[in-house]
Amino acid sequence: MSTEEKSAAPRSLAEALRVRDDVSLAALLRSRPDLITPVPTELTQLATRAGTRASVVRALERLDRFALQTAEALAVAPDPASYGELLALMGGDEQDPAVAAALPRAAALLREQALVWGADDRLRLVRTARELLAPSPQHPSPTGLGPTVREATAGMSPGRIQEILAAVRLPSTHDSVSAVSALAALFADRRRMAALLAGLPEESREVLDRLVWGPPYGQVTHDPAAHLRALLDRGLLLPTAPGTVVLPREVALHLRAGRAHRAPEPVPPPVEAAATHRPQVVDATAAGQALAALATVEELLKEWDEGGPSVLRAGGLSVRDLKRTAVALDVPEPVAAFWVELAYGAGLIASDGEAEERYAATPAYDEWRELPPAERWARLAGTWLTATRTPGVVGGRDAKDRTLSALGPNLDRSAAPEVRHRVLALLAGLPEGASPVEESVLARLRWERPLRGPQQREAGSGDGRGEDLRSRIARWTLSEAELLGVTGRGALAAPGRALIGAPEAPRRAAEEKEEPEGPGDKLPVHHHRALTATAPPTSAERAAATATAARLLAPLFPEPLDHVLLQADLTAVAPGPLERGLADVLGVLADVESKGGATVYRFTPGSVRRALDAGRSAADLHAFLARHSRTPVPQPLTYLIDDVARRHGRLRVGAASAYVRCDDDATLDEILADKRAAALGLRRLAPTVLAAQADPAALLDGLRAIGFAPAAESAAGDVLIARADSHRTPPRAAPEPVPDGPPAPDDTLLAAAIRAVRAGDLASTAPRKPGPGSEASDGGGGEAGAPGGALPRTSAAETLATMQAAVLTGEALWIGYVNAEGAASQRVIAPIRVEGGFVTAYDHTADEVRTYPLHRVTGVAELADDAG
Repeated sequence: MSTEEKSAAPRSLAEALRVRDDVSLAALLRSRPDLITPVPTELTQLATRAGTRASVVRALERLDRFALQTAEALAVAPDPASYGELLALMGGDEQDPAVAAALPRAAALLREQALVWGADDRLRLVRTARELLAPSPQHPSPTGLGPTVREATAGMSPGRIQEILAAVRLPSTHDSVSAVSALAALFADRRRMAALLAGLPEESREVLDRLVWGPPYGQVTHDPAAHLRALLDRGLLLPTAPGTVVLPREVALHLRAGRAHRAPEPVPPPVEAAATHRPQVVDATAAGQALAALATVEELLKEWDEGGPSVLRAGGLSVRDLKRTAVALDVPEPVAAFWVELAYGAGLIASDGEAEERYAATPAYDEWRELPPAERWARLAGTWLTATRTPGVVGGRDAKDRTLSALGPNLDRSAAPEVRHRVLALLAGLPEGASPVEESVLARLRWERPLRGPQQREAGSGDGRGEDLRSRIARWTLSEAELLGVTGRGALAAPGRALIGAPEAPRRAAEEKEEPEGPGDKLPVHHHRALTATAPPTSAERAAATATAARLLAPLFPEPLDHVLLQADLTAVAPGPLERGLADVLGVLADVESKGGATVYRFTPGSVRRALDAGRSAADLHAFLARHSRTPVPQPLTYLIDDVARRHGRLRVGAASAYVRCDDDATLDEILADKRAAALGLRRLAPTVLAAQADPAALLDGLRAIGFAPAAESAAGDVLIARADSHRTPPRAAPEPVPDGPPAPDDTLLAAAIRAVRAGDLASTAPRKPGPGSEASDGGGGEAGAPGGALPRTSAAETLATMQAAVLTGEALWIGYVNAEGAASQRVIAPIRVEGGFVTAYDHTADEVRTYPLHRVTGVAELADDAG
C-alpha cells in the first residue's frame, strides 16, 4: 500500500461511515433501526452508538449462521486482518470453494451493518463485537479456539519461556517478547509444526485431538504423566491456572488445517418437500378449513354472547373456564386457547370492565358478522399474522413461575410476527402444492437466526425438547396455519400466498391433469429458493394483501344454503353452510350434534322449549320447518313440537321469593309429592299457588329438571319471553402488537435522518479560521472555532460584524445556536440578510433558508478556505 493510500484509509468507524454514500448509510440504518432512535446529530455519534453493547448484540442476533461464523473468525484473527487471512480461517488449507464463494457476501453484510470496517487489507471487527465473540475462560468462543500463545504466556516467567524454546530447538532470546514471537511463528509454520508433532508419543496426539475442537481447556495433576509432560515442555499445552492447561490457538489452527470452524455453513439448508398435491386440492382444503374457522369463532362468541367467563384477578381465563370452552368447542385445550386469543386479537372479545368483570363480545363483533365470509376470514388471518400474542405458551410458566393463562398478561412474544411471516415465505418458496418437511423448516430458521435460539429458551414449555422459542413458534405456525385455512394439507394455499404478499405461482400444466395423489407422492429433495427477507410491510401494503387474499378465497367458498334435510330420527342435516338467518333460528330450535362437511342438528324437548321461550309459537315453528326443509317434516318432530308447546306455560313462575301458579291443582299436587322438588322449599298458599324459597331462575331450572315446562311471568301476570339479551362490552380497541425493537424506518424518515446526520457532521468537522481571541490564554472571547465539538463563543458585536461581512462576501459561517427549548446545536449557514436583530441565511444543515434571532447565536466562526 502506498503512502497516499495509507493516509486515505479510514482510521476509525466514524471515518469509514463518513466516506459512505447515502445508499450505503440508508442500508445501515434500515438494518439497524436502533441507530436512529433518536436521530444522531453527526456521524461520530452514529459510530459511537453503533459500537454500544446493546446495539452490537442486537445486530449480531440478526446475522445468519455463516455471517456470524465470519464475525467469529475475525474475532480470533489478528487485528486488523486481511481478507486473505479471513478466507484462510474460513476455508482452511484446502480452501472450500463453497466458503470462498459465500465469503464476499458475508463480509459485505458485516461491513454494511458497521460490524466490520476498513479496506480488504485491513479488516477490523468493531471492538464490542470482538469482546463478545473472542475466546475467554468465562465466555468460550463458538469456534472452540483458546487464547493465542502471547495471551496464554502473559503471566509466565521468562525462564520458563526460554525452557520451552530450548525444548522445541529454537535459539534463546534476550527478552520474553521475542521469545513468544518465535514460538508463535513456529506454531504457525505448517512444515515445522508437522515435524514437531511427529516426534510426540501417540498418547500425546490423542490429548491434542480431544482438545482441538474445544473446549480447549483441560485439567492436569501436579505431577502429570509423561505424555502430558511432553506437551507441556514443548508449549503445546500452556498453564493458565493451577491444575488447568489450555491448547494455544496457533496449535489448534494447525491441527484443524487452518479452519476456525469445524463445519462452516456457507449455504442455507434447503427446505425439503414432504409431499405434493394438486393446487386445486390444496386451495379447496384450505377453504374448507377457513369455513370451519369462521364457524368455530362464531360458536365461541355465541357461547359468550350473554356474557362469558369471569376475568381472573391477575387477568385472563381460569384453567376451569378454558376447559369449559374447549368442551363447548369440542377441541383440545391448546386449540381452544388459540381460538380465544385469535378472537381477542381481532377485537371481537374483551373484558366488559364492570365490577364483576367478565369477557364478552364487543360491538366490533356485530360489525364483523355482517361482512362477507371471505372478508371475515381475511380479518382473522391478518390479525394472526401480525399478532405478538402467542397462544402456544398458554399453560407454561413465566419468569416468576406463574402459570400463563389465555387472555392473560405476558403472552406477547415480539419475534412471533417475523417467524410466522418467514415460515409462510419458506412455504411459498416451495413448488406450488408442496408441503414441507417440518424439521427442514426449523433447520432453515436456525441457520437464519442462530443467536436467537439458545438465548430464548423458556422454562415450563412442557414439550420436553428444550427447543428455542423461534423453533416452537415455527411449529405452532405450521399447525395454526392449517387450522385457520392459510395452508391446506400442509401446503400454502393461494389466499395464504397473497396474505404475505408473495406473487401468485403459475399453475403447471401437469397439475391440471386428474391424477391420483396421496402421501406417497414425493418430490425430489433439493434446494428451492425461498423468498428473501425484506423490510416489514406497511399498513397499506398489509391492507392490500388481506384484500387480495379475501378476493382469492371468495370463489372457493360454497354459496350459503337456504334449506336443510329433516330426518325421522329428530335430526336435521345441513349439507353445507347455511344462510345467516336460517342458521340463527336453527341454532335456537335444535342442538348441534356433529360438525364437519355437513352439520347435524338434533331436536330435543329442551331445544324446542328454548325456541318457545324465545317468543315463537308452535305454528311459527311448523311453518319455519316446512319452509326450509327439502324433505317432508317427519311426524315425530311435529308431535315433539306440539307436545312441548301444549305443556309450555301451564305453570307460571313469578317473584314472591318465587311462586308457582297453575289452574290445574292436580299438577301442583304432583309437584309437591315429587321428592326431587324438596330442595325448592315449596309450600301451598292457595289451591292454584305454591310459594318457594328458591329464586325464580332456580325455580324454573328445578321444575324443568324434574320434567315440567314452566314459563316465567311478569308482575302483571304476562308470560315473559325469555329472549336472551346479548351482552356487549363498551367499544374496545384490539390489542396492539409489541414491537421487536424500534420500528423499521420508512424511506422518508431515512432520507431526513441521513440529511440531518450529514449536515451535523459538516458543522462539526468543517475547518474554521481562528477567532480574534484565539492567541489569548483567557478572555477576549477565546477561540471561535472551539475544539471538541464545543459551540463557538464570540461577543454580540463580533457576531454582528462577521454576519454582515459574510452577506457581502457570500461566505459560509459556522455558528452555535440555542433554540427556544434550550437545545444547543452547531450549524453551517450562508447569511443573506441581517436586519432587525435577525439573520436570514441558507442553512446547509437543514438544506433550506431560515431566519434566526441574533440573540440566540452563541458565536460565529469563518470556515477555512479549504473547507469545501
